[in-house]
Amino acid sequence: MDKLKEVSALALKMLLESGAEDAAVSAGESVVNEFNLAEGEFTLFRTLESNSLSLTAYVGGKKGNLSINSFAEEAIKQAVSDCLQVAQAGVADEAWGLNPKAEEAGFDRGCRTPDTELFFERCKEFKESVAKEFPHVLTTEIISQHRGGRTVYRNSKGACLQSEGGAYSLFTDFAGNDGENTSSFFYTGLVTTDLGTPFLDQQTLRRDHAAAEKSIITTPVEGKFTGTIVMEPGCAGDFIFSALELFTSDSSIIDGTSIWKDKLGTRVAADMLTVSAAPLDERIIGGERWTGEGFISEDYDVIKDGVLNSFMLSLYAANKTGLKRSPNSAGVTVIKPGDKSLDEIIKGVKNGLLVGRFSGGAPSSNGDFSGVAKNSFRIEDGKITDAVSETMISGNLADLLLNISAISAETTTGESVIPWIAAEGVLISGK
Repeated sequence: MDKLKEVSALALKMLLESGAEDAAVSAGESVVNEFNLAEGEFTLFRTLESNSLSLTAYVGGKKGNLSINSFAEEAIKQAVSDCLQVAQAGVADEAWGLNPKAEEAGFDRGCRTPDTELFFERCKEFKESVAKEFPHVLTTEIISQHRGGRTVYRNSKGACLQSEGGAYSLFTDFAGNDGENTSSFFYTGLVTTDLGTPFLDQQTLRRDHAAAEKSIITTPVEGKFTGTIVMEPGCAGDFIFSALELFTSDSSIIDGTSIWKDKLGTRVAADMLTVSAAPLDERIIGGERWTGEGFISEDYDVIKDGVLNSFMLSLYAANKTGLKRSPNSAGVTVIKPGDKSLDEIIKGVKNGLLVGRFSGGAPSSNGDFSGVAKNSFRIEDGKITDAVSETMISGNLADLLLNISAISAETTTGESVIPWIAAEGVLISGK
């Protein structure tokens, strides 16, 4: 940490002495220990160490950013010069700024140093358990890492913020295969600090592998109908984040294109939906501790009980619009669970799909979306039946949130906390 303090102080001093009126610097170091598996065997173990230095300079109302991966004094000197040139080439905008308060704090998040031996045993156990429990799953790749690091942030207002921590992660892609037929591509993973529990028992890993085996043979959906989709957590998180990005973020509020621009304090979703940007939640691994403008992060609700509570605005967007700055810049991390189990939700669906993954283009500015439901299953009369071949689903994101009919009590945790979510009124199109 002493080296990072020294480097960040030097870089900030150089920026200010070279003409920056205000400046911010972030110096970090990370160590990645990685095991990779390909074609059924662990093929790689490596340790990667890296440094990063990010510079921000403000000159005459203009802003410049630059990042390098060296802490050498000559490299920093050159980066400072380049950063100032970027700023001077920009367009002046009085909305740029930093937190005027000189924040000082230190944060410890997760496990910075890995238990490499136990981590490898868990990875090996995961590979063997998948092969034993799911003989008709063909694993293409497993990438498992421990990433640990430290960061120091300083700015010209006097801020000095420090953080250190780390976590384990596992990512795997696979497909169901019976020797003749192969399912569509699946992928899943986790981020955890828990080596006390087998990886296959965490998050949705076992469920996802079972779904791959059940998807070897698929059945087409016949015709078109308006029905209910039950979104797996990854899919649900993607849909809700897309909606908030479209309707509450800097660009859409500044440009005035958000269909929610005048809806603060009004209902934009089903009463049961509460979505929070909560990096400090104890279930979140990692999580932002400060913003790029030097504010210490705080949790807040974007949507509370269906009501739009806050936009997701940086200091720049707040200054630009006169609206309130958001207490962090972490985005959507926590969705409040419901009071029904996933099984109960499925039993309440007359006609629809359990959607594992959505593949489609970016939604339009008003929230219209259309794409393919992948890794998905038919739900009929309260029961999950056949895996379906790729089926189109379409609708509108704003309507989707208003039409949420159930949220599961179960959640996945890690870098986010997301339940299963059911929404009605989605157009499902088959053959």
